[in-house]
Amino acid sequence: MHPLLAFIYFFRMLFGQKLPADAVQFLPEGAVPKALPAPAPEKEKEREKVVERPKADDKPRVATAQHHKDGALALLALLQREGRLVDFLREPLDGFADADIGAAARDVHRGCKKVLDQHLTFEPVMPGAEEERVSVPKGFDPAEVRLIGEAKGEPPFKGTLRHHGWRVVEAKLPTLADGVDRTVIAPAEVELSAS
Repeated sequence: MHPLLAFIYFFRMLFGQKLPADAVQFLPEGAVPKALPAPAPEKEKEREKVVERPKADDKPRVATAQHHKDGALALLALLQREGRLVDFLREPLDGFADADIGAAARDVHRGCKKVLDQHLTFEPVMPGAEEERVSVPKGFDPAEVRLIGEAKGEPPFKGTLRHHGWRVVEAKLPTLADGVDRTVIAPAEVELSAS
């Protein structure tokens, strides 16, 4: 089984969704749960297949996971190019004075902020100022609101807004060119000597 399918099927079961019928073939023998329909016999599956001829202009599609990985590496390359973020984070800071770290952080901040301002538009997930009293409604999305502390009873929950969160509403990242090694986020630089 492909690891991505295993991951998807795991989370479907975790959140109470049923597995598709074709997932049964990946289960060990005798482990077919009653809730799942038995897989269709192979002969029926063969009749259901629709064969489409590839068009001349069809390009092989990049897997979604690979596309996300490439996009993340492209964004990291932008943060490195403009703010030297990777250099800053990889540098051990123990031997430097706080003033030196602060001066370097100012340059990194300026460059990385430039990348964010040029390529991404943000909005708060929950409007309001930090330290304000807020209400978390019934049916809230846990991906959008993380509760800190012990939640007692049913929503709506009342609490203090510690951080309003961020949501990207628009991303204007450069188009990824084919054949570029995305794992190289910053090329090595060699200064040639005149000899």
